[in-house]
Amino acid sequence: MESVLVVGIASVVLGALIAVLFFGRYFRKRTSEVQSMAKADPIRDTKSIHPDPKKNHPKTHASDKTQNKRHHPLDLNTLKGHGDAVTGLCFSSDARSLATACADGVIRVFKLDDASSKSFKFLRINLPAGGHPTAVAFADDASSIVVSCHTMSGSSLYMYGEEKQKDQQGKLPLPGIKWDHHHIHDQRAVLTISGATATYGTADGSAVIATCSEGTDIILWHGKTGRNLGHVDTNQLKNHMAAVSPNGRFLAAAAFTADVKVWEIVYQKDGSVKEVSRVMQLKGHKSAVTWLCFSPNSEKIITASKDGSIRVWNINVRYHLDEDPKTLKVFPIPLCDSGGNPLHYDRLSLCPEGKILAATHGSTLQWLCAETGNVLDTAEKAHEGEITCISWAPKAITVGERKAMVLATSGDDKKVKLWEAPKSQSL
Repeated sequence: MESVLVVGIASVVLGALIAVLFFGRYFRKRTSEVQSMAKADPIRDTKSIHPDPKKNHPKTHASDKTQNKRHHPLDLNTLKGHGDAVTGLCFSSDARSLATACADGVIRVFKLDDASSKSFKFLRINLPAGGHPTAVAFADDASSIVVSCHTMSGSSLYMYGEEKQKDQQGKLPLPGIKWDHHHIHDQRAVLTISGATATYGTADGSAVIATCSEGTDIILWHGKTGRNLGHVDTNQLKNHMAAVSPNGRFLAAAAFTADVKVWEIVYQKDGSVKEVSRVMQLKGHKSAVTWLCFSPNSEKIITASKDGSIRVWNINVRYHLDEDPKTLKVFPIPLCDSGGNPLHYDRLSLCPEGKILAATHGSTLQWLCAETGNVLDTAEKAHEGEITCISWAPKAITVGERKAMVLATSGDDKKVKLWEAPKSQSL
């Protein structure tokens, strides 16, 4: 009996000894882990205070770039909602509406009650399926819109107008197609649409619309009826663009060569168009003219060329007496590539006051003094891609509690931006 008791006591003592050894080793290990964790904490804190510059630099850089773009002093607002590249834009004559053509097949007409608004109401017009809109212009008033559409079979032209009669629910239906033309330039795409209200001479005040194809032909249309008013050919391999003067008197085209051809739209006594005849040619550039625009009074033309220059021309001449248009001014284009070689402008637009010239190259937007050619301001990377169209509002627009001249730009980044005009040096 005593031997059994001794064996039991020995077993308990041995078990306790083993337990002490085991738990002692366990607690030493945990203490070591806690000490290791305590030593590691300051290292993690140091990394959080001093992050790896290489790892975080791209995020910070991208954020800074976005912030810089957003806070350009002339950047007023961005019109959102486009599902693809914006291919064209145009202001209405009262400057209260801005129409945009988008590669998603939709025409949007934004209401610009205040250019500084956080959001804008817009009217959505869905184009026929399969059509790719390339340009847009207002006809007659803000309720009539002409848009060019390109498909594999060629180009079409549509005029959308508001319905006057309300539906059964007492609402005005969406604008419908008032007239359309198909295969207007065979299978060639329309590059630009230019519209103006014809007020010169005996013109009846109707809108005239010029469509310029990527070939060499240009067609003039009656904005309200869609009637073909005339057809001209530049015979210069390929067109770049064409524009109608603000008073509806002249039609001018920039094409592959260095010369600019100008036609006069001749009106009859009843106000209708009699003919479109070529009256002058602007000679002086040494390379292709990429873009042109008329002065507000229709007496001057400003041209930009691949020769790196801008020219201002006086076209208010007696051409019927063989008086040639005169070059008034020549400015160097103030843009160069990394090698110091001069660049050319892709697009031009002259403000309604005639004092500020907006110009683009790629994604760069510049404002120039129209009198001196000096740069007033520059917005590099104005869009996250190519700038596809620019246009000044024909009148000052409300911006908060003030009025300002506003420029609209569109890009293949699905955005339309509004910019305030810089102060002109001549003011």
